[in-house]
Amino acid sequence: MEKEDSINVLGGVLADCSKDPLTGFFRDGACNTCIEDQGSHTVCAVMTAEFLAYSKYVGNDLSTPRPEFNFPGLNPGDSWCLCAGRFLQAHDEGCAPKVHLEATHQRALEIVPLDILRQHAARAN
Repeated sequence: MEKEDSINVLGGVLADCSKDPLTGFFRDGACNTCIEDQGSHTVCAVMTAEFLAYSKYVGNDLSTPRPEFNFPGLNPGDSWCLCAGRFLQAHDEGCAPKVHLEATHQRALEIVPLDILRQHAARAN
């Protein structure tokens, strides 16, 4: 699997999303992607209780630990490389999480318009 260029939606260098919990299609802490990443795990999202409940409701339980997959389960406040389609679906349902634009891969723009990502931009500390 060959990674695509690590460029964010703003045209800059892709920042890390999370090392703890370790996220990304490549489990490298960044929302890097490749042709094999059919889910487009490209949106660096900050989990909320509302979003985690929504995701579980629509069939993707991100909050329950799955040790057999080395998955710790996510909590509100954790950052995670989310599927772009799931993010857009949550946006349409009114429960999208915040997004770190600098850590969101440019490939997310194939699914989610930049103006929608900007609406949910997390404030830099």
